[in-house]
Amino acid sequence: MLMKVRHSCQLGPAATHGHDAWVFAYGSLMWRPGFRYAEAVRARLHGYRRGFCIYSVHYRGSKTRPGLVLGLERGGLCEGIAYRIAAEDVDETLAYIRDREQVSGVYREKMVRVTLAGDQPRTATALTFVAEKRHPSFVRNLPLARQAVIIRGAAGGSGTNADYLINTLQHLSELGIRDRQLERLLSTVGVYFANGDAREGHRARAKPLTTERCSLRQLKIPHAALELHNRFAYRRMLAGI
Repeated sequence: MLMKVRHSCQLGPAATHGHDAWVFAYGSLMWRPGFRYAEAVRARLHGYRRGFCIYSVHYRGSKTRPGLVLGLERGGLCEGIAYRIAAEDVDETLAYIRDREQVSGVYREKMVRVTLAGDQPRTATALTFVAEKRHPSFVRNLPLARQAVIIRGAAGGSGTNADYLINTLQHLSELGIRDRQLERLLSTVGVYFANGDAREGHRARAKPLTTERCSLRQLKIPHAALELHNRFAYRRMLAGI
């Protein structure tokens, strides 16, 4: 079951003043939102798909050993969670999410139409974060095998890259959502991670892989992707979409 988080609140943008707002989560915001919300509903977004298309040098990787995190790209559909934020929490939540997600401006804030699950399906306009294709940390059409090599050996301020993948799949499973592309990726990363409880002991299993030595040249990661580009940092300061 989805449970309400009791942390101090925070949440997303172009919500009109005095009204509740929705945020669509498809990655770590699903299992670690970090903000208070009034409602959490399984939701579907048409026209975008979830994928490991962003190099991470902060949360799940470093400048010397980048990892990969999820972003939304055009095409297909994506299932996740829509959070409803009470009007009085919107400004604080928006500031929190931007501070967390827009470290380098790799995401573009976008208002999208999502379908909320339930006995009587309804729609809502929600804030989400799509991948900025012009950003040097964006990577297009990275082969599954290459994704697996990068994820197996990366770790950052929030933990190992493998944990990020496992936690995402774990929460999707709890919601009854299948993401076969991510399942294939986990299988490619190795059966080493596929067995046992993903919530207990997976950090110990993942740790040895972070010691793998693989050069950036071998990983085919452009050096530009390792730098923080102020060109996109203005997005953290935006007052709206």
